[in-house]
Amino acid sequence: MKLRKVTAAAAVVLSFAVTATACGSSKDDNSGSGGGKKITIGIKFDQPGLGLKKPDGSYSGFDVDIASYVAKQLGYTAKDIEWKETPSADRENALSRGDVDFIVASYSITPEREQKVSFAGPYLLAHQDLLVRSDEKVTKGTDLNGKKLCSVTGSTSAQNVKEQIAPKAQLREYGTYSECLDGLIGGAVDALTTDDSILAGYAAQDQYQGKVKLAGLKLSNENYGIGIKKGDTKLKGQIDDALKKMVSDGAWEKAVKDNFGPANYKNEPAPKIGDIVK
Repeated sequence: MKLRKVTAAAAVVLSFAVTATACGSSKDDNSGSGGGKKITIGIKFDQPGLGLKKPDGSYSGFDVDIASYVAKQLGYTAKDIEWKETPSADRENALSRGDVDFIVASYSITPEREQKVSFAGPYLLAHQDLLVRSDEKVTKGTDLNGKKLCSVTGSTSAQNVKEQIAPKAQLREYGTYSECLDGLIGGAVDALTTDDSILAGYAAQDQYQGKVKLAGLKLSNENYGIGIKKGDTKLKGQIDDALKKMVSDGAWEKAVKDNFGPANYKNEPAPKIGDIVK
């Protein structure tokens, strides 16, 4: 009689444990079926037009639109997305640590990076360009000789221009692109250089419209890809399929116009998946 009581009690405990375990796994399982499950996506928080965290806590930008569309195709709703800031220097580490499921953050595909992470896409072909005052005329890179060129501290963009295109340019390095822009409008510098998509995002902001413009020079090719953990071929295939659908249904073109339109950004057509322009 005692044995039957103990056995029955144990059965109840075991049943409760199994039920609790099942409930717990449904909250943490990122299987892509939605229903309250979460997916963590890395973006930039400080790039207008690409990835920006706004004062009200919401997010906007082309990269955000790309990431949101992909997440939806994977089975997640907007409420299922956890956005995580991923600065350029920490992108590879964030993926290897498992801090994020994938990264959409003006992440150029390069052979060096492909040794550490895998990429889906590309989803945008950008180019290094110049942002100048609206009344300035810059038709070629050598026009910068003798001019004050600005970029953020540690950026390779300005060094590329100075070393390869305009060796007589006077390089000024500021802490942020916003400081460079203020210097450009105030006359302290003559041009700002980085990817044209980043420049277009700034130029599209209300406070800069009509004051600055893109020079339209294609000084380099930057193939933006979606970074995922190295070797995750399944997720890569799923994201590639989502990007193809985004292009075919017109959502890609809409995202370009919504985020870069006010800057008159002459974007390249949507790149073909796996087509890396050298």
